[in-house]
Amino acid sequence: MVAPPNFEEGQLTYRPSRFNGQYYGWWKTRMHDFIMAEDSKLWDIICDGPHVPMKKLEETEPMVPKDRKEYSNIDRKVIEKNYRAKKILVCGIGPDEYNRVSSCDTAKKIWEALQTAHKGNTQVKQSKIDMLITKYELFRMKDDESI
Repeated sequence: MVAPPNFEEGQLTYRPSRFNGQYYGWWKTRMHDFIMAEDSKLWDIICDGPHVPMKKLEETEPMVPKDRKEYSNIDRKVIEKNYRAKKILVCGIGPDEYNRVSSCDTAKKIWEALQTAHKGNTQVKQSKIDMLITKYELFRMKDDESI
């Protein structure tokens, strides 16, 4: 994990680090720690997705999501956690990154979009590995170069 140049000590503890598209690994670790310090259940929501209040219409029917009007106070408090997690993530990114995640409706989707964009999924990682191997195998010293 590489820290950004000109990293200054004494960063604010009540505001997440701002991500501008560089040093994703550094930002990711700091954001994880910031969220865990705020509320560890927020991190659960980012990893597992938001809680959706459910109800049973009839005994034999499967569970269906409740309408907003049917939410209890407990349901509302749990749903608010997704919005808190989203707010922290959005406050921790710059305008370019915001354009990338503005259509995401959950904190989990925001985190996954940033992860995919800056680290890649398995297919992207394998493609990068293949490109580097090919570049290494084709590496040759040029005629005008010396050791």
